Amino acid sequence: MTDFTKVRANLERRGFQVSCFAAAQEAADYLTAKLEGKTIGYGGSMTLKQLGLMERLEGRAALLGHWSGSTRQEAAAAPIYLTSVNGLAETGELINIDGTGNRVASTIFGHEEVYFLIGRNKLAPDYDAALWRARNIASPKNAHRLGCKTPCAVKGDKCYDCSSPERICRALAVLWEKPKGIGRAEVVLIDEDLGY
Repeated sequence: MTDFTKVRANLERRGFQVSCFAAAQEAADYLTAKLEGKTIGYGGSMTLKQLGLMERLEGRAALLGHWSGSTRQEAAAAPIYLTSVNGLAETGELINIDGTGNRVASTIFGHEEVYFLIGRNKLAPDYDAALWRARNIASPKNAHRLGCKTPCAVKGDKCYDCSSPERICRALAVLWEKPKGIGRAEVVLIDEDLGY
């Protein structure tokens, strides 16, 4: 069992609310009950997909996002936003890399509530390790999944800081504290490997 004690304390000190779950199913049950009847925006997230959360909320909430046929602008205007991160430092920093900027923008400003759904595989000991993970593990896997013609997608081993027109690493957001531009921000820690 992963010990989330240190990261939880550091996230709470930085203004985030934190929930911890031993299994993805428990987290999905919690979020389904909490979000039923709400209007929810979301971006492309393999963690969300693996949780099956959107399917569970279908018909029980208004879903505006990546797989619902909504525009990025509609998702950005929703009162609630669901996302994950590419790296989470035990010291409390949340790190996301994005190609379009919709996901990183929505973690910083404009929503009444933002939920960060994070599997144990995203956890790193400190800021530098979390940033390394985001660049060299999450980004190449996402580029490969999307069929991008980038060195990291082809080789699948690390970030090459390329200048490819298909580069997906175009914006980096680091949340050192809960941003003032959002209302409630909850980090949902899950003791399973989820997403990239």
